[in-house]
Amino acid sequence: MKVKLGFLLFLLFSQFCCAETVIEIDAAPEKGFYFPFLLKIPEVTKTKYLIVETNNTGKVSDNFDEHYTNAKSAISGNAIGPWLSTQLNAPILIPVFPRGEQDWQTYTHALDRDTLLIDAGKLKRIDLQLLAMIKEAKKLLLMHSVRVNEKVIMTGFSASGTFANRFSLLHPDSIKLVVAGGLNGILMLPVSSLKEQKLNYPLGLNDFEAITGGSFAHSTWKVLPQFLFMGANDTNDAAKYDDAYSESERQVIFSVMGSNMQPERWQLCQQMYLKFNANVVFKTYKGIGHGTNLQIHNDILAFINNNI
Repeated sequence: MKVKLGFLLFLLFSQFCCAETVIEIDAAPEKGFYFPFLLKIPEVTKTKYLIVETNNTGKVSDNFDEHYTNAKSAISGNAIGPWLSTQLNAPILIPVFPRGEQDWQTYTHALDRDTLLIDAGKLKRIDLQLLAMIKEAKKLLLMHSVRVNEKVIMTGFSASGTFANRFSLLHPDSIKLVVAGGLNGILMLPVSSLKEQKLNYPLGLNDFEAITGGSFAHSTWKVLPQFLFMGANDTNDAAKYDDAYSESERQVIFSVMGSNMQPERWQLCQQMYLKFNANVVFKTYKGIGHGTNLQIHNDILAFINNNI
């Protein structure tokens, strides 16, 4: 169902209909976003926060329909964000960003360096496009008599978890709290260098102002509640793959963060966040690989209930 007249008709119809509804909002370049997004609205909204989890197709494809179909399936599934949406009776937004095969090194779904450096075309600054989608979603929710907090709950796992982590340093003022897991033992660090090695985005802040046009809001970021986790048996190391990191980035990661994802690199990242007074809960789950279970989901739910 498309927004415009179709959405207005939907609002009238939904007053007499039960269960949650997922709507598609078309790309609207004039409003700042060049791709559609999906918005799930519960029948009864109890939690006045919009959940945002970016799409993660898990593979490259130049067929945009694959990314759309994956996102549509995800929004009604049991990934972290959609599961929380059901538990909290909260609306959720999932954008439909492509991840192309032709430009396979541009890992949009993880908001990597190649992605953030795009300076023209539809993929330029998808982080800002996501902010524009959030703004539009709030307007649509108001039309549905749902008023949400100005800040959002940001969630993600694997690539979308990495996106959430990086987005939280780019735009901490837009987020109430962030939950991210399956992080490959790598976090974007709140420093410009480590062990005399400069850390450019997405490893650190060295060129943050140059590529974003703004300064890092450390005071806002450090009070942002964060729940960051890994499975102790997770062997999915994105640092080994060229779509996630360039060779030069890989050398920096291995030399200053550690060549072993766990426990070396993951522990160093934790230590750096705590050193800079981040308001963060770290969890490493025994017996868990690159995935989640009900215990993890319930821990996340408890964390959110304690912070909203």
